[in-house]
Amino acid sequence: MADAIAPLKRLAILDDYQGIAMSLGPWDKLAGVEITVFRDTITDRDALVQRLAPFDAILAMRERTPFPRALIERLPNLRLLVTTAARNRSIDAAACAERGIVFCG
Repeated sequence: MADAIAPLKRLAILDDYQGIAMSLGPWDKLAGVEITVFRDTITDRDALVQRLAPFDAILAMRERTPFPRALIERLPNLRLLVTTAARNRSIDAAACAERGIVFCG
C-alpha cells in the first residue's frame, strides 16, 4: 500500500506538437517531479513502451496516443494517467482500474 501514496517522481507529457504544455499550467506546484515533454508521437508499441516505462505519471494529449490494455499492462511503473479531455475513449479505463492506476481527465 505504500506505493499507492508515494509521491510521483517522473511525469511524461505526450504529443505536445506545439510545444506549449509547459506554459499552460502551474508546473512549479509539482516540486520534485521530473517532467519530460515529448513533442512527437510514437506508433510503434515496443518503442513506446521503452520510452514510457520509467514514468509513474503520464499526461496524454487527447487521443493522440492510445492506451489499450496491451500497452497499460507493459508499463509497470504507471500510477497516474491523465488526459486533457473530459473523457478519452482511446484509454482502457478498466485496465487502469484493474492495475490500480488513477485515470482522470
